Amino acid sequence: MWLLAVTTTFWGLLLAPGFALQIQCYQCEEFQLNNDCSAPEFIVNCTVNVQDMCQKEVMEKSSGILYRKSCASSAACLMTSAGYQTFCTPGKINSVCISCCNTPLCNGPRPKKRGNAGTVPRAGVLTTILLSSLLFLSPAQC
Repeated sequence: MWLLAVTTTFWGLLLAPGFALQIQCYQCEEFQLNNDCSAPEFIVNCTVNVQDMCQKEVMEKSSGILYRKSCASSAACLMTSAGYQTFCTPGKINSVCISCCNTPLCNGPRPKKRGNAGTVPRAGVLTTILLSSLLFLSPAQC
């Protein structure tokens, strides 16, 4: 019975969204003037188990806004973004903002707000809860 509980928990966590070993990000290595490179042709698969974050760099110049997006390791991205915090003043010329995120295509355009979508439990979590409940409610126990 305990083997079933462990197996159920393992598969529930494995199937939970966001547990993927590979992430997809938008990537444009060179700055794109007034083009945030969030079109399908800019989507890349990041290196498995190495690049676990997406990075976005936004630089505001007098000629317009420049973008650079890429895959990154969490350590490199977080160090870079922390180093540029003092240069990040959105809306001002010569501002440079670097951000990191760890969900698929999160360095793309801002998602449109959708009601209460953030309160819906993930499918993997629901599966784990339901299977665990069945396990503990079953009459036969070992």
